[in-house]
Amino acid sequence: MSEKQLHGTNLKLQNIFCIGRNYSEHAKELNNPVPTTPVVFTKPTSAVCYDGENIILPAQSDNVHHEVEIVVVIGKSGKNISESEAHKHISHIGIGLDLTARDLQDVAKAKSLPWSVCKGFDTFAALSHFEAFDGKVETLSNIEFELKINGEIRQSGNTSGMIFSIPYIVSYLSTIFTLSPGDIIFTGTPAGVGQLKVNDKLVAKIKDSVTLSLGVQKAQ
Repeated sequence: MSEKQLHGTNLKLQNIFCIGRNYSEHAKELNNPVPTTPVVFTKPTSAVCYDGENIILPAQSDNVHHEVEIVVVIGKSGKNISESEAHKHISHIGIGLDLTARDLQDVAKAKSLPWSVCKGFDTFAALSHFEAFDGKVETLSNIEFELKINGEIRQSGNTSGMIFSIPYIVSYLSTIFTLSPGDIIFTGTPAGVGQLKVNDKLVAKIKDSVTLSLGVQKAQ
């Protein structure tokens, strides 16, 4: 069991589920097909870092990309959850960065190998403070968010642009995994991903809500 705290909640972090290619323009910018079912992968809990900390670029990669995403927290256990009931299993909402060693991912994809290494380095799952979800299903389909790097907007999106909605994602995941309180879901990134550089200053935020600020350093 993880000992990492989900800030703003009384929950300890459990599993980290991630959805890839959930915005069509992002899939296109990486020359990937637009999926017909959710692309699911996981990250180790050791990958987590928090607001005010630094992303560490690993020595093994020369091309780490930022991917800003809405992150939801599961607050109620469930298995085979219906899409109409899925929002009742979400307790909190925040923003995060799914970091990807793109050069390592390209090699893995070319060899039809898993993505675990390129997604799992320390600090590759950055998390904001979480705010309580208001319980309204319509809220989940209209969350506006952005990422600025060195004061310049690099990514912006709205959950209305998702291929697979947040309730659908929760329902789909629950057909495979039993979801538990403290599980989190990275729900996909919009277009505009790009390479991070040492000393970059990142500020990700949900409009009128949480903010995630991070620096960037190279591994020693």
